[in-house]
Amino acid sequence: MATTKKSAKKKPAKKASPAAKKGAGAKKPAKRPAAAKSATKATAAKSAKAAAKSQKGAAKKAVAKSQGAASKSQKIAVKSQKVAAKSRAAAASKASKSSAAKAAKRRASDPAEVLREFAASEARGHASEYETLLCLACIFDLFTKQLGLAPRTAYSEIKRYTPPVEELTARTPSRPYFDSEGRNPRCPYCDSAKRWHARVTTHRVESSAVSPAATRALLAKLPKSEEQFTTVERKATAQAVFYEWLDELRARLDFEDDRAWMTEAARAYLERREPKTDWAEVFRTARAVRRSQRLSEGWEQDGGRVFLAPPLYSDILLVQYLVSRSHRHGGRTFEGRLTLLELVRRMRHSGHLDAQGITERDQFEVLEKLVEGLTGGGRPVKLLYVIDLRDLRDKVRDVYARYAA
Repeated sequence: MATTKKSAKKKPAKKASPAAKKGAGAKKPAKRPAAAKSATKATAAKSAKAAAKSQKGAAKKAVAKSQGAASKSQKIAVKSQKVAAKSRAAAASKASKSSAAKAAKRRASDPAEVLREFAASEARGHASEYETLLCLACIFDLFTKQLGLAPRTAYSEIKRYTPPVEELTARTPSRPYFDSEGRNPRCPYCDSAKRWHARVTTHRVESSAVSPAATRALLAKLPKSEEQFTTVERKATAQAVFYEWLDELRARLDFEDDRAWMTEAARAYLERREPKTDWAEVFRTARAVRRSQRLSEGWEQDGGRVFLAPPLYSDILLVQYLVSRSHRHGGRTFEGRLTLLELVRRMRHSGHLDAQGITERDQFEVLEKLVEGLTGGGRPVKLLYVIDLRDLRDKVRDVYARYAA
């Protein structure tokens, strides 16, 4: 069977646009290899890292530079502060030295300080100071009301008046003298106020225990005008002077603290016995006073202990017994509380009585001999009294002005 082929109709082709023709005629770009791409990335990363590093280094340098500048300014500030502190310290030191020099100059020119310095150096243990108040209202009333004198006459008499030593140094003062430690005392006799009171200070020196040259030098430093100071000489026995010293020592001791007052009594007696030694420095570190078993005389210090030769130690026991027997049952000493019989027995067994040549058996006779050997007995002693009348001379004028008005 014959087959018939159908002829297929061809579709007309579309004309290409000029742009398509042109694109078709151009070459396609060649693709870059992967190695080149990675190299480019590495280079970029390296340059970025270098830039970051340089930026970090620049930042560090800037910070370091700013810190250095700050440190430098801080050092300059500290240095200026040190210089300022040094200048302030120098100024303060200069002012302190100047004030200390002025104070020393004032002390050197003040007669009262001169007397106290003399008592603490040349006459240590042999000088005393007494202070009392004198009521001028009582004196003016006595002269004007009882004796009938005019205020001017009373003023002239009081101005020439020199209080007696016995009244100035009495343990219990009598009118018109009185003692008071208050800031605003009132007279116990007429109830007058402070402005009517004159303070009179008396310095006593055992001139027999001080070189005459030192005494003359002391008197030369005291003012001579207007009778501001007056001197009085007296004679006494060594035993009487020692008992007065013992009373003064007893008055300033605190018998509630045994260790403290015993040490103070020992130091006071040693100062009286050896005034040239600086006992304040010795007892500054001393904690105990002991009898030495190897010394035959004198004393020595070993650390915090002061060792005394047996005779010197026995003398101190006697001083402690005498100063405390009126305050305790028996006398309190470094060896404990002792009655007179126990004290004598102890000194006899230690050989102190034989060394003193005491052969008496009666305890009271032994005590009398011990005290005589300790004090010097009836040996004559010269006493020099220096009376400070400056406040009296000044107050008399003021009181007379009130009376005259």
